[in-house]
Amino acid sequence: MSADPDPKEDARTVSDISTRSEQRRARDRDARPTAPVPSAAQAAPGRAGHTIALEKLSAYYGETRAVRDVDLTYAANQVTAMIGPSGCGKSTLVRCINRMHEEIPGARAEGKVTLDDVDIYDSSIDVTMVRRVIGMVFQKPNPFPTMSIFDNVAAGLRLSGVRGVDLRERVEWALRAAGLWDEVKDRLGAPGISLSGGQQQRLCIARTIAVEPEVVLMDEPASALDPIATLKIEDLVHELKERFTIVIVTHNMQQAARVAATTAFMLNGELIEHGPTDKIFSNPNDSRTEDYITGKFG
Repeated sequence: MSADPDPKEDARTVSDISTRSEQRRARDRDARPTAPVPSAAQAAPGRAGHTIALEKLSAYYGETRAVRDVDLTYAANQVTAMIGPSGCGKSTLVRCINRMHEEIPGARAEGKVTLDDVDIYDSSIDVTMVRRVIGMVFQKPNPFPTMSIFDNVAAGLRLSGVRGVDLRERVEWALRAAGLWDEVKDRLGAPGISLSGGQQQRLCIARTIAVEPEVVLMDEPASALDPIATLKIEDLVHELKERFTIVIVTHNMQQAARVAATTAFMLNGELIEHGPTDKIFSNPNDSRTEDYITGKFG
């Protein structure tokens, strides 16, 4: 989406996004405890997160404009909830952040998305690298049906070409960080699809964070789960924010209030307002936000 990029600047930004991530991953691995770790917070020790900024972001399906000139910043090491009625563009916007939107035939995005100072839509940026650095968890659990629990978590590492890593150590770390290790450690060879729905979603979260992204996007990750499994996902989100910048799309107002530091409300493809979650829910600036939150529409 950038016009007439400078070749030297392109090379620098590609090097930056790759090298900084690898250096950070190496430091984090060196700092990890080798003793058994009982909680996700300890399994995923805190680190400086990364800011995502959207500038005049628009998204299209053919000629239909689904997202309209959105300016929005996701703060590092915070959870930001995206709320709004069905079809408002929130899931489309989130998919633009890791360039999944462009995989749909006829779909495109315009504007700018930066991870810190790196434009992820720059012509020199490797899309595969973008999706490694900005991971995504989808609405329905989607473990690979022919793979074991272990191989589901290791799949991302193998597909992204990670070398020199003890796969068993990394898989255990990711399962601990996803709060699933104690439930599956004695049956890692069992099929991933043998787990319950809530366990499958945590398995998918483990698969996402195993490659150690900088940002985790969650598109309604608990919408298909029962209340107990939903609370486990929410507890996990609270712990993972110590390590990752998290964006979560949700239709559940109570969930947004429980997990998010800030909330953004979208309507008809536009960002209506974004602010601290307690203010959005108690004293929003825009009457449309209040009408949605109080159930007058949506």
